[in-house]
Amino acid sequence: MNETITFITYEELSIIIAPAICVIFILYYWNLEWKNYMYAFSRMLIQLLLIGYCLSYIFLAENSLLILLILLTMIFLASWISLGIIPENRLKLLKFAFIAIIIGGGLNLVLVTQFILKLDPWYMPRYMIPLAGMVFASSMNGISLAAERLRAELERNIKYKKAKVIALKAALIPITNSLLAVGLVSLPGMMTGQILSGVSPHIAVRYQIMVMCMIFSSVGLSSYLFLMIAKNK
Repeated sequence: MNETITFITYEELSIIIAPAICVIFILYYWNLEWKNYMYAFSRMLIQLLLIGYCLSYIFLAENSLLILLILLTMIFLASWISLGIIPENRLKLLKFAFIAIIIGGGLNLVLVTQFILKLDPWYMPRYMIPLAGMVFASSMNGISLAAERLRAELERNIKYKKAKVIALKAALIPITNSLLAVGLVSLPGMMTGQILSGVSPHIAVRYQIMVMCMIFSSVGLSSYLFLMIAKNK
């Protein structure tokens, strides 16, 4: 497979942005807090455009301390964002979310980068940063779902022991659906990207299996750890 990936101009990119703007308009018409969605969509555009320039520099960096600092920053931001659903306890629970992500997500990142891909040097930015993003974002989403469901169950006067079980189950719903649908309904991001870049589907599949296992265990472990150490906080 010798195909090269198609170059997308900003003018062409605007074609797919148009339907997203239509969704924002529908939310506005239905009075569904359209400003929040508009803010999130605009922030996504700005963040991705900026990170494109930053990654060009980071990928050329040969400084392990810089990469480590970036990873810690990613973990902190993931911890903070994950608790946005419960702003009243955000600061109290922040350290627990940080610990849960750094252990639950960090363990999987180390296994993948150091024992499967065997990066040399260990911090090779081109691999480390994108994989860390997948891991920490997955852990973040799991903790967010777990924290929201835990609060809801406790407000219903459900005992903590039962509430945390319900919360963990809720946290795993999205990734479980992804496991069931992958290959049948969807071809996930990494696999699609590799295939579009001309990589053999057989190789792309192996990478995707690695990623799905990594994400599933990151969500499960991080959510479990958060629920265990954040008890009664």
